[in-house]
Amino acid sequence: MIWGQPSPRVQELIRDGARVALSSSREWLREVDQATLRSLPPVAADPELATVVLRANRANLAYFASAMLQNPGTPVPPYLGAESVRMARELVRRGLDTSALEIYRVAQNLAWHRWTEIAFELTSDPQELRELLDLPFRLVSQFVDGTLACTAAQMRFESEYARLAHGEGLEHRELVQLILDGADISKAQLETQLGYRFDGAHTAAIIWSEDPEDAAAALDQAAKALVEAARGEQSLSVAVGRSTRWVWVAEMKNVDPEEIGKALNAQVRIAIGSTAPGIDGFARSHRDAVTTQRLALRLLSRRRVAQFAELQLVGLVTENASGATAFIENTLGEFASASPAMHATVLTYINSGCNASRAAKSLHTHRNTLLHRLEAAQQLLPRPLEQNLVAVAVALQTLRWRGPEFDEPTQAPAGE
Repeated sequence: MIWGQPSPRVQELIRDGARVALSSSREWLREVDQATLRSLPPVAADPELATVVLRANRANLAYFASAMLQNPGTPVPPYLGAESVRMARELVRRGLDTSALEIYRVAQNLAWHRWTEIAFELTSDPQELRELLDLPFRLVSQFVDGTLACTAAQMRFESEYARLAHGEGLEHRELVQLILDGADISKAQLETQLGYRFDGAHTAAIIWSEDPEDAAAALDQAAKALVEAARGEQSLSVAVGRSTRWVWVAEMKNVDPEEIGKALNAQVRIAIGSTAPGIDGFARSHRDAVTTQRLALRLLSRRRVAQFAELQLVGLVTENASGATAFIENTLGEFASASPAMHATVLTYINSGCNASRAAKSLHTHRNTLLHRLEAAQQLLPRPLEQNLVAVAVALQTLRWRGPEFDEPTQAPAGE
C-alpha cells in the first residue's frame, strides 16, 4: 500500500503523540488489560495464560508506538516478538484456536480511543487533526491485520509441531513396547525408526516424578543428568505418560548415584536396570529397571537413585518384612542404630576388600579416621566383623534401602 507522506508539522505531532502514548498511565494500561480479559473468559480464568496474553498485548502497543516515534507516518511491519510466539504456543496448548486472537482488536479499539484524546490535546487545527487521525488509523489497522495474520500462522505452526511431536513420541513408545513384548521385527528397521543401534550392551532406566504437575522439565533434566553421567555411546528416551520417562544408554560406564541425585528435582527418582547385550538385553535391562522401581517403592526408600545391582539381593532379603528386621537386629545388634556415616564406613571397607587405605580414599577421609570408626563399630557389633563380613554387608545394604516406615504396612503405597 502506498501512503502519503504527512507534512513535517504532522510528523512532529505524531512523534509527540507517540511519546505520550509510551508514557501512558498504569491506570490506562490496567483498563486495556481488564477489557482484554473480559473479552475472552477462558483466558481470564487461567492466570498463567492471562499473564502471557497481556504481556503480548502490551508488547504490540509499545512496538507500534515506538515505530511511530522513530518514523512517523510510515507503515509498520507486523510484529511477532517472543511474547507473541509464547502466547501462540500457550493458546494452542490449551486447545484455543485463532479466534482467541480477536483480543488484539480490543486493545486496538482502546488504543485508538486513547490516540483520539491525545490528538485533541495536541492541536485544534482542523486540517492537522484530520491528518493526525486519518493516517494513524489506517496505519494501526494495517499493523494489527498483519500482526494477527502472523500470530495465526504461528499458532498453526505450533499446532502442527505439537501434532508431529506427539505422533513421533507415540510411535517411539509403540515401537519400544513391541521390543519389550518380544515381537519379531527387523532390527535394522527398528534402528532406523528409533535412531538407536542395538549392538553392544544396554542399560535401561526408569525416571519418574512423584509430582505429575509440570513434571516434563524435571524429567528431561534428570534424563540429561543420567546420560551425561553415564558417558555412553548413545541414548534413547521415551515419554510414558505425564510423569515417567524410559531411558536406555548404550555402553554405559559406571555412574555415581549420589552425584546424579544432586542434579535431580526433589520429586524425581531414577531406577536403573542391569546391563545386558543386544536387543534382548535392551528388553531385559528394562524389566530389571521395573523390578528396581518396584523394590524402591516397596521398601519406601527415599533414596533418589536405585540400581538393580544394589537392590537385587535386598529385594530377596526383604520379601519377608519381619524376617528382614530380625536378620538386621541379629546381625548388627546395637550397630544398627549407629550413624549413616558409620554404616557407610563399614560397608565401604567391606566392599573395598577390607583394605583400609582404599576404603579411606573412596570415602574421601583420612585412614586414621576410618580405623577409628571401624574400632567403634567393632564395639557395637554382636560378632567380630572379620568373622561375619557377608552378613554384615547384606544387613547394612538392606538397612540403607529401607525407609523409616518400612515396618508399618499401613504406610505402604497403594497396590503394594
